[in-house]
Amino acid sequence: MSNDSATLPSSPEEESDGAPPTGGDDAPGTPEDAALPEGPPLTPLVMPAEGVPEVVVDEHRLVEAGRAIAAGTGPVALDAERASGHRYGQRAYLIQIRRAGSGSWLIDPIACPDLTPVAEGIGDAEWVLHAATQDLPCLAEVGLKPHRLFDTELGARLVGLPRVGLGAAVEHYLGLSLAKEHSAVDWSTRPLPEPWLRYAALDVEVLVELRDAIAGELESQGKSEWARQEFEALTHFTGPPARIDPWRRTSGMHKIRKRRTIAAVRELWFARDRLAQQRDTSPGRVLPDAVIVQLALAAPVEATDLDGVRELRSARRNPRPWLEAIRRAMTIPEADLPPLTLPATGPPPQRAWADREPVAAARLTQSREQIAEFATEHDVPVENVLTPDVLRRVLWHPPADPSEEAIRLVLLDLGARPWQVDITAPIIAAACAEHV
Repeated sequence: MSNDSATLPSSPEEESDGAPPTGGDDAPGTPEDAALPEGPPLTPLVMPAEGVPEVVVDEHRLVEAGRAIAAGTGPVALDAERASGHRYGQRAYLIQIRRAGSGSWLIDPIACPDLTPVAEGIGDAEWVLHAATQDLPCLAEVGLKPHRLFDTELGARLVGLPRVGLGAAVEHYLGLSLAKEHSAVDWSTRPLPEPWLRYAALDVEVLVELRDAIAGELESQGKSEWARQEFEALTHFTGPPARIDPWRRTSGMHKIRKRRTIAAVRELWFARDRLAQQRDTSPGRVLPDAVIVQLALAAPVEATDLDGVRELRSARRNPRPWLEAIRRAMTIPEADLPPLTLPATGPPPQRAWADREPVAAARLTQSREQIAEFATEHDVPVENVLTPDVLRRVLWHPPADPSEEAIRLVLLDLGARPWQVDITAPIIAAACAEHV
C-alpha cells in the first residue's frame, strides 16, 4: 500500500489529514466499553487452550519456534505489543504468533531482534491481524513481512459491523468475551507479568476463527473481492507518511500568533525529542505539549523566570535544555523564522468551497450524497467506499475532460482500489457533467 490517504480505510472526520487510522480495541471511535445489545450470554475467554506459553528469549528457542510454525497448517495469527506512552518510538516489545498444529508462541523481539527463523517458518502463509496498520511497521523492523494477509478489523468494517474492535468482533461472531485491561500497560517491562502474557496470548487465540467467520460473511455479501484488494494493498503498507514540520502538531499551537514564538516551539520540540530518544521514553513524559507552548509564550531567559509559574513546574527540574532552546529561537534572523502556517497542499476544507468554488461545491455535494446512498444500501462505512480526501482532491481539480475513464485514471493515481473506482467513477463523472 502506498502512503497517502487514498490507500487506507480512512476515519470519518471530514478534515482527515491522511494519517492511517488507529483501529483496535482502545482506539478513539471504537467504544469497546459501550453496552452491547441484549443477546445470548458470552463465554469469557480467560486462558489459552495450551496454557500461557513461555516467552522466547534466545536463538535456540527462536529456531524451535520457526520450525514449529513451519510444521503447522493454515493461516498464521499475529499480534504485537508496543509501549506507546512509555517508550520512544513504536517498536514491538512482544510478538504473539499462533498457527494450527504449532500452538501459540510469545517472542521477545528485544532479546531476539532478528526473527528470520520465524519468517522462514511462516513462508508465504496468510497472515491474520486485527488493525494491521498498527502492527505491520514494527513487525517489519524485526524481519516479518507478509506475502498475504487478512485484516479482521478491516473485514469487519466492510461487512458493516457497527463496532470493529477485536473484543467486539469476537463477541459478535464467536460469542466469547476478551478482557482488555492490559492494553495500555508498559510492555517494555521485564520480566513481563504472567497476567499480561496471558492477555497477550489470548489476542491471537481465536483470531483465525474470527477470520473464517468474517470471510464467510464477506462472501455472502458479495464483498470478497473488495476485501481481497484491500488486503493486497496492506501487504505494501510501510507506515504513515513522514510529516512536514511534525512539531506543528504540538497541542495548543492555536495560541501562537508570532513567528518568533513559533520558532521557540520548534526549538523546544526538537530539544524534547532529543532527550526522549536519549532516555528511551515518550516525549510527553519528558515535557508535556502544554508546557512547550507555555514556555514559548513566556520566553524565559533565566531559570529564576520559571519560579512561581505552576504550569512550568516540570520544566524547572531541568531548565537548561529549555532555556537553551529558547535562546536559539531568539537569535534566529527574522528572514529565517518559520512561517506561521504552511502553504496548503490540497483542497481547502469543504466549508470554504461554496464561497470559493460554488460549482466544485455542487459537484462535491452531489457526489457525497450518492456515495453515501451506496454505502447505506450496501452496509459499508462511506469512508471505505472512498476516502473524503480523495473525493475532495478529484473534484477540486477534475481533469480537463472529466469523462468516466479520465476520472478512473485520476482515482487510481490517487491510490483508490479498482473496486472503489468501479463504484465511484461513474458518480463523480456524472456530477462533473451536471455542474460545469
